[in-house]
Amino acid sequence: MRVRELMQRDVIVVSPETSLVDVHRLFVEEEINGAPVVDESSGKVVGVISSLDLLRAVRDEYDSVANISGSYFRDELPGSDPNWNDAPADFADRMASLTAADAMVKERVWVPSEMAVADAAELMRSQRIHRVLVIDDHELIGILTTFDLLQVLASRGPQSSSVSPRSGA
Repeated sequence: MRVRELMQRDVIVVSPETSLVDVHRLFVEEEINGAPVVDESSGKVVGVISSLDLLRAVRDEYDSVANISGSYFRDELPGSDPNWNDAPADFADRMASLTAADAMVKERVWVPSEMAVADAAELMRSQRIHRVLVIDDHELIGILTTFDLLQVLASRGPQSSSVSPRSGA
């Protein structure tokens, strides 16, 4: 099976100027966890942004604010959560000013559409990533995600009865 047979062709993209708030909103509305970042003027992919990148951006921004104010929430109690109500007043404004370009990963992992799905899956596993861009002739034509790969496994049904589901906590 080739990547072109499994990839998603309708790729949701964001621009580098898209605010992180809008990226988050898009992820929730479209029920996705990542998207390519595409420069609108050139049409070139300049990065990839994921839900994890959004979380890192919030953490980094909060940590920089917390360090400035002299209080670091992780020092309060083991396992404690930040008290967002005590954050400096400009924290929300600072978060609203961040864009996809500020949080995206610039290294892009891509595959050609003719690559074998098994090879793409091995690349994703070795790089510890959940999506690869599918690019042919320098043009983004699709995206392959771990969910697409799981679809192949699910469609095959149970292959072995020797594995049983775990029970308990």
